[in-house]
Amino acid sequence: MFVKAIEKAVKYTRPIHTITKSFKGNDILPGAATLFFVNDKGYAITCKHVIELLVQSENINKNYSAFKSERDKLPRDGKFKRNLKGLMLKYKIDDKTTVQLKNIFMNCVDKMSGFTSHVHPTYDLAILKFNDFDKLMCNEFAVFKKDTNEIQQGKFLCRLGFPFPEFTNYEYNDKIDEIEWTKTGVDASPIFPIEGMVTRFLGDGKGVIFGIELSIPGLRGQSGGPLFDADGLVCGMQSRTKHLHLGFDLENHEIITKGQRKKVSDYSFIHLGECIHADVIKEFMRQHKVDFIEQ
Repeated sequence: MFVKAIEKAVKYTRPIHTITKSFKGNDILPGAATLFFVNDKGYAITCKHVIELLVQSENINKNYSAFKSERDKLPRDGKFKRNLKGLMLKYKIDDKTTVQLKNIFMNCVDKMSGFTSHVHPTYDLAILKFNDFDKLMCNEFAVFKKDTNEIQQGKFLCRLGFPFPEFTNYEYNDKIDEIEWTKTGVDASPIFPIEGMVTRFLGDGKGVIFGIELSIPGLRGQSGGPLFDADGLVCGMQSRTKHLHLGFDLENHEIITKGQRKKVSDYSFIHLGECIHADVIKEFMRQHKVDFIEQ
């Protein structure tokens, strides 16, 4: 049903790879998010919470860099542990605090001086503009559905993004206490589509429809990815997944498993995907004079 549509969407959808490290331990956790290009000027669409993460990473890394600079000047004497705890309080760090967070845009541009962003004041939506690139690694772009009245309950739509990060091109450099991207290892993760039936539309307090609810959840890493129909026309953007309690609770319910009686409890939820509506995305791009295609 979505074979041709996915072939189209793959051409303009890109991952953002993320690595994080907490203060205690040297484990690096990989993660991902998604964006999709809308024109050849370097403009892309993603979630507001993705942009906030990118901005937050700069502040997190600066804070830890300043902490390390002071830590490395502490005398390694009997007062070191006490002074270190004082320094941790100063920089608001504990064992579970994320102290390093690094991101990389995959297959987007050949180089850039940075990016400019516009975040929606109300909804989980943002425009991202790559600055000072020579070559855009994309020559086909999202085509938005013009007549969104055709998006109705019961219609099946598809989302595309990058959950289940499998990239391994990173390491912890213990000599400088820093997580780093490397030129070795796997630098990509497979793109992953997931469908869903339109169940309801999401409205704000003023009665404005801003979102589309789907019967199947979007996955972590798909945030910012396109939502499209069987023709490949973009109907929205994956934003988040919500969890509704079904009320089919079982408490101390007796079952037989592996030949033994056992009491179990289970609390059932339905997980539903929420997407920003194409009309909201198009209006936001018009406000910021961003060119896009619709059909």
